[in-house]
Amino acid sequence: MEFLNSSLTTFLCLLPKGVVRPFAMRYVAGESEEDALGVVHELNQLGFTTTLDILGEHSESDEAAREITDNYVRLYEIIADSSLDCNISIKLTHLGLGHDDTLAEKNLFRLLDITERRENFLRIDMENSPYTDATLNLYEKCTAKYQSVGPVLQAYLKRSGDDLKRILSGNPLELNVRICKGIYREPDSIALQDRQEIRNSFIDLVQTGLSNGAYIAIATHDIYLIDTLKTWIDNQSIPKEGYEFQVLYGVPMGNKLEELLDGGHKVRIYIPFGDEWYAYAMRRFKENPKIISYIMGNWFKT
Repeated sequence: MEFLNSSLTTFLCLLPKGVVRPFAMRYVAGESEEDALGVVHELNQLGFTTTLDILGEHSESDEAAREITDNYVRLYEIIADSSLDCNISIKLTHLGLGHDDTLAEKNLFRLLDITERRENFLRIDMENSPYTDATLNLYEKCTAKYQSVGPVLQAYLKRSGDDLKRILSGNPLELNVRICKGIYREPDSIALQDRQEIRNSFIDLVQTGLSNGAYIAIATHDIYLIDTLKTWIDNQSIPKEGYEFQVLYGVPMGNKLEELLDGGHKVRIYIPFGDEWYAYAMRRFKENPKIISYIMGNWFKT
């Protein structure tokens, strides 16, 4: 199966964008702001909350980093003026990290100014391991001035338990952290590779955060993890205001999301969009070839 997934990935990379587009667009909410905001409105009507991510990363010029920041500023204004239930997720390399770290910090603080002025929230996505320290350091710098910001920890990184303790040592009651498994390919020396070990790490991170009073965004499509943590949350009488479940736009979940909503749990849909959809799709396919067979299987069901 691994060979098949890799072969399908290579095959897709050779195809024209127009052929790849139907596969990618199952998981991307279009190319324009209008497309994405329309999806946000529809999901809000169904009871879901959302987060928007403009596709792209690793801005290679000051102009590109400032332009994407301008786009996010405009999104915050539209979200507020349209009374949408939606926040924003950004990648620091998109704002200039790795190109000009000082510029990235300036752009981030500019976004946080409008985040708080518009009473919204900003999620700082975690990228691959070369950026982990810089991301957490910049997040901690933000917390000296802003509250409406939160990081992401990846359960497969062996360091994440210590990273959680580090950020909990500040003010855990103000901490809002997303826990995910992690999608980037990382070496055995720094990342767990066994599925159950990653699951165990995920559960431990969520339980540790909730037990310490942090707000936890439980970001997974793994039904085992959702059910295990939902049972633990119920047994521990964790208030529903203290956490949310998160999933990626377009990933089939059966009736699980509706089940969570019916049980009074908050469910947030992560919605990527933008003209970088092709690069996003190719990168994700290469990083995790299993996605290909997953998409193919669901494609032929429709």
